[in-house]
Amino acid sequence: MNTESRRKQFEEIFIQYFPKARTFAAILLKSEQEAEDIAQDIFVKLWEQPNLWEENLVRNYLYTMVKNHVFNRIKRKNIESNYINSQINLNSPEDMTEFKDPLNEVYLEEMQLLLKLSLEQMPDKRRQVFEMSRFEHLSNNDIAEKMDLSVRTVEQHIYLALKDLKKLFFIAFFFIKF
Repeated sequence: MNTESRRKQFEEIFIQYFPKARTFAAILLKSEQEAEDIAQDIFVKLWEQPNLWEENLVRNYLYTMVKNHVFNRIKRKNIESNYINSQINLNSPEDMTEFKDPLNEVYLEEMQLLLKLSLEQMPDKRRQVFEMSRFEHLSNNDIAEKMDLSVRTVEQHIYLALKDLKKLFFIAFFFIKF
């Protein structure tokens, strides 16, 4: 098969199946952008494997490829999230010496500065609740009593603080690695 006919055959497959692959990925991921990325990755792989271009093979193999890519992406996100959680849930900034990297001191200082700046940007109650929980090691009930809040409100403040910090540390981790 010459290059032009190969390209034309792939183009027909792309036009027919790309929207289906993207839609399937979007249903699983609930993210149009990630679905687009996955569909593009899959069609790059298909381009590299012309033996799969037969009508029945493409249709059957395509959904398996999408499903596997989605599961791999979710697995990778969970690993990243677990790592971020482990760094955020350290008892105090002084305990951040767990980084195993030649630039450990620089990373430690940057992470402590990011944590300090992030805490300063939080609403006062959220920051106080978070600091009492993570740095003073008080239980949610103790914090609720001290601050005259409901336990559910304390939990919500901690959840929102962790959510903010996870975003910040994820971005920092991403830029440190690249």
